[in-house]
Amino acid sequence: MVNESEKFLAGLRSIMEVRGLKDAPLSEAAGLHQSFVRDLKRGKAASPKLSSAVRIAQALDMTVEEVMSWADGRPEDKPTIAIAGKVGAGAQVPVFDAYPKGGGPQVECPSGLSPHGIVAVEVEGDSMEPVYSDGDLLFYSRNGHDSVPSDIIGHRCVCEDETGMGWVKQIKAGDEPGLFHLISLNPGANNIWNVRLKWAARVLLHWPADLAKKTDT
Repeated sequence: MVNESEKFLAGLRSIMEVRGLKDAPLSEAAGLHQSFVRDLKRGKAASPKLSSAVRIAQALDMTVEEVMSWADGRPEDKPTIAIAGKVGAGAQVPVFDAYPKGGGPQVECPSGLSPHGIVAVEVEGDSMEPVYSDGDLLFYSRNGHDSVPSDIIGHRCVCEDETGMGWVKQIKAGDEPGLFHLISLNPGANNIWNVRLKWAARVLLHWPADLAKKTDT
């Protein structure tokens, strides 16, 4: 690590300052000599070997690249995903695009999901218990308008029917081509038979309400 070592050290300084971390505890957490980080920051130690940099990064719960990204100060906030609106399993809820375009809440993009092309909806009510609860977020990739992919059959999906109502249901093939049965996740809720859909998308990820990190736009 030549220039990269300087970038790593600059990033490390920024992170430690923001988090209020001390040299010795971080060194020990990384399994290094107690004075390692102090000497590194003071220029008394040689540039860290990759193995040492990896240890320090892991102690920060980060990668070496993430530490380096802090070299010029705190990087931009994590990418976010728009919450399109609320959705339920009962007939009264459900309106997509409840917020003006570009307005409304955003949620921090979950690890493992790309923020591109992903949308979230918020569950309203208890009609999807015990699978999904009020306030939970469901993430899906909308495959364009008027799209009902063939691979949705048998899966839990976010969908919109021809009347503009939004649902989260298990989708099964209807009695005729172009019709679908919407099966409720709660055994006590009503199913919907032979309905036409504007679009449907499989639920990619379910995030319980207490894990969701909402932000303002």
